[in-house]
Amino acid sequence: MNIASPALLVLGLLTAAFLAWATVTVARRRTAAFAAAGVAARSGPGRLAGAWLTIAGIAVLALAAAGPTVSIPVSHAKGTVVLAVDVSGSMAATDVAPSRLSAAKQAAETFIDAQPGSVDVGVVAFGQGGIETAIPGGDHATAVAAVRRLSTGGGTSLGSAIVAALSSITRKTVTITPQGNAQGIGYWPSATIVLFSDGQDGGGVNASAGGAGRASGGGYGSGANVDTATAAAVAGRAGVHIDTVGVGTAAGTTVVAGGYRLFTALDAATLKSIAQATGGSYHPASNASELNGIASSIDLRLTVGNEPLPLAGALIALALALLAAGAVLTVIRTGRVV
Repeated sequence: MNIASPALLVLGLLTAAFLAWATVTVARRRTAAFAAAGVAARSGPGRLAGAWLTIAGIAVLALAAAGPTVSIPVSHAKGTVVLAVDVSGSMAATDVAPSRLSAAKQAAETFIDAQPGSVDVGVVAFGQGGIETAIPGGDHATAVAAVRRLSTGGGTSLGSAIVAALSSITRKTVTITPQGNAQGIGYWPSATIVLFSDGQDGGGVNASAGGAGRASGGGYGSGANVDTATAAAVAGRAGVHIDTVGVGTAAGTTVVAGGYRLFTALDAATLKSIAQATGGSYHPASNASELNGIASSIDLRLTVGNEPLPLAGALIALALALLAAGAVLTVIRTGRVV
């Protein structure tokens, strides 16, 4: 139990103790006076019941005035979600109408709108050899605006996207060593990365040379020549789950990039391996209806936090009950209101 004002509690308890001492002293003097006069005074445990109830009510009222609270564990959706959206050239394919990226953007907006205010949402877009991010925050409108600005162009690696998302979660640049470690990344059990991609992996991108950048309003971008499996392993050790959303079809289609017609198809195996390495889930989305259902199919982890529960109200009610009972017993015993 926590007490907001210990001084009030001490003062109230001292007052109750003084009243208890005075009650006992007056009762003894009264009994002695009756005995000296040869009159038998009334005795019994109920003779001072009204006074004791009144004193107890005062003591409880003093405790209520001190502002007591207790901490209780409460489960609620709270944490950080970073949406990593693939904006490489293959996301312009139209095997998911109207295009892979357009459908992914709509699904991302629906997902953001479904999150409670206690969940911080950020956006990472990986494309054109660089990283753009909107840092996680409770202002979901900022995340929606970042999603709406996305457009296709170029390409980058899924590994770079994961590293950038981890940097966004930790609010610092995450660097992965050649041994596959990220020093000082910490542990983030309430953080989740939701990766929208067709799984086409262009390989590692050096962000310091290629331009990992910040979106308007600030952000964190990071990357290195790190492969996807290594980046996913780092995320898993940091307690971050990655839920992957496969945007596209296995049959695939052609897309024009750089004046060339290229064939592109969903690489579900890569996306599944990322999810499995981090304890996340893979969600296939080969059409708009499946994408629209992503918001309900991805479960964020609940965190248990302690929240203060004020006790003053209940204690005041108890004090009033004790004071009322004491007054009633006093009236019944003495026949007087005062």
